[in-house]
Amino acid sequence: MAFEDGFVVETKGFTDVLDVTPQVERAVSASGVQSGIVLAFTPGSTAGLTTIEYEPGAVSDLKDAVARIAPEGIAYAHDARWGDGNGFSHVRAALLGPSLSLPVRGGALVTGTWQQVVLVDFDNRPRSRRVEVQVLGVNRD
Repeated sequence: MAFEDGFVVETKGFTDVLDVTPQVERAVSASGVQSGIVLAFTPGSTAGLTTIEYEPGAVSDLKDAVARIAPEGIAYAHDARWGDGNGFSHVRAALLGPSLSLPVRGGALVTGTWQQVVLVDFDNRPRSRRVEVQVLGVNRD
């Protein structure tokens, strides 16, 4: 069985980290899949998906680490070509990746006790971000 869903979140940009676990869990529940996998994907080249313990300290640490790896305020070839000032956001998003796959067991998303699914928007402006969700597996009804 395959089930498709999606949702939109509003972001602030500049490494805005949003917990999207409830939306992914709703898609898994709506799918009726009991055993399988869920894929979450965000279209675009300046945002990504990952998991983290969604608490202020860990979120701050993630933001700081990303800023050290691909800092704002330095020259990026992308900016020289397009003049939009978001070269750093493209590099950050490429490093994080646009998708995430997680298991589904017993009709529920499988995560660790302190693990949430997060969307990270790296762009240099607020955005409306779409997350596409596909749930693949078997329904044991």
